[in-house]
Amino acid sequence: MSCIAGATNPADPSKVVHEAFEATDDGFDMVKTFNYYSGYVCDAIFETLLTYDYLARPAKLIPNTVEAMPEVSDGGKTYVFHLKKGIYFAPDPAFKGVRRELTAQDYVYTFKRFLDPQNRSPNANILEGKIVGLDDLAKQAKKTGHFDYDAPVAGLQTPDRYTLRITLNAPEYNFLYLMAFTAFGGMAREAVEAYGQQSGQHPVGTGAYMMKEYVPRSKIVLVANPEYRGYTWDFKASDDAWDKQLVHDMKGKKMPQVGRVEISFIEEEQSRWLAFQDGQLDYDKMPQVAASSALDGTKLKPEMAKQGITLFPQIEAEVTYTYLNYKDPVIGGDSLEKNALRRAIVMAYNNKDEISQMRMGQGIKAEMIIPAGVEGHDPKYRNSTTYDPDLANKLLDRFGYKRGVDGYRTLPDGKPLTIKITTQAGAVYVISSEIWKRGLDKIGIRAEFPVSNFADNLKAATECKLMMWGSAWHADFPEGENFMQLLYGPNVGRGNNGCYASPAFDALYNKAIALPPGPERNQLYVQMNRQVEADTAWALHTTRVRSWLVRPWVKGFKKHPILHSDWLYIDTEKH
Repeated sequence: MSCIAGATNPADPSKVVHEAFEATDDGFDMVKTFNYYSGYVCDAIFETLLTYDYLARPAKLIPNTVEAMPEVSDGGKTYVFHLKKGIYFAPDPAFKGVRRELTAQDYVYTFKRFLDPQNRSPNANILEGKIVGLDDLAKQAKKTGHFDYDAPVAGLQTPDRYTLRITLNAPEYNFLYLMAFTAFGGMAREAVEAYGQQSGQHPVGTGAYMMKEYVPRSKIVLVANPEYRGYTWDFKASDDAWDKQLVHDMKGKKMPQVGRVEISFIEEEQSRWLAFQDGQLDYDKMPQVAASSALDGTKLKPEMAKQGITLFPQIEAEVTYTYLNYKDPVIGGDSLEKNALRRAIVMAYNNKDEISQMRMGQGIKAEMIIPAGVEGHDPKYRNSTTYDPDLANKLLDRFGYKRGVDGYRTLPDGKPLTIKITTQAGAVYVISSEIWKRGLDKIGIRAEFPVSNFADNLKAATECKLMMWGSAWHADFPEGENFMQLLYGPNVGRGNNGCYASPAFDALYNKAIALPPGPERNQLYVQMNRQVEADTAWALHTTRVRSWLVRPWVKGFKKHPILHSDWLYIDTEKH
């Protein structure tokens, strides 16, 4: 992106985009959450040092708040970033009427917050052990009960107002990807301290948008940040026809164009589909229940195409899965009988039914924890745990899970056996529960399906309180570590919500991340996948195909595999 010197935000307040989220956020302090929908909004409010080229595939890092890509020295342990001058935070009462410029110190403060024990950051593991001296500051805080934000950290230095020097303990091969991770967007200390525990409801950043209205679990309204400097749309097209149309529609425009974003929460798929059909949404990932109504194979039905709607299908850089809590007293632990129980449960789930009945064909079976489009994915890999109720029954018989007169099994000690698979409200989750129940009935395991909302389920999951929960992980950066860290023992409660602990897996993980991305590291990822299968820590399900439906008045839309929010890059001709 090329900056417009001294420009104010060119967004037009009369240009409004309406979008819907299928699940709720968890506030907008990314130090305290890793909720996908929170990150979606924070992408537009906070700015990281680096970001991604909007059109480049595979994903390509580019400067964001810095003048250029960093200077790297000391064998990949020292990074020097030079911030652009004249970047300002959105106006906020915390600044007491004074324009507040972004400085290198704001990023130092942001990084420190992740290791402040008071914040209990689920993302702390991303920085732990990496930056020289930062862990020492965290250890001191645990002793004293006070994190000293003014204390110097050897690995976080600001030689001047606009220079940030980061020194790592050891080479970190994904470090530049981390510098584009939404959670590391620059934050102003005075704004965080002004709102205290409510900082998640009052996000203040330097991004193109600022929070105008927030009704938790109901509505979000973003408006253009008047302090945002703007840029000229000048991304380069591939040979792809979609890209060429984008460049034709957008090249040379002063961005952003959209002045207001209204987000509603519509968790029920059928309701979201009706909202799109009614023109209430400008674009939406097609609800799975709508596949038969909207598509003829892989193309839009004529009645949709006549409305000028375009289809942008994308295989997500994600996997969906159900974790089996390794700490749970009923199904957890590494004994042979507990592993046999977990293995039988996983073999009772029919992924083909999920794809046809729940995803309506909008999905492909996930064989590997690392999905296609992410470095470390092996397209030839095949999962060793498959749908096989007959074998599951034999396994349970062998390990003493006896059937009672009602046909349901007991634990080997004769106590009742009931598993609980937590879920959310909505028709799609009802179908998922039905698939689970059909399979589990075939192997004689009684199941219950407690229903709660996504945000509450996520909180309980981080505390290892859920026996089983279906989840998804979308790439934060395009390298396998981002997925394998979900199973790393020290990350329990911080992404590792299945509370999986395996010395064998952890040893492979540590060995892998010490290597540069490439064949040797990828082979370790294969071994790690096999270890997870041997321990039956996850039931791996699908990678979703997201078919985005875009109204004709929306210009410049192309869903990025890593970036979430699109509003900074698109235009709308509807007023």
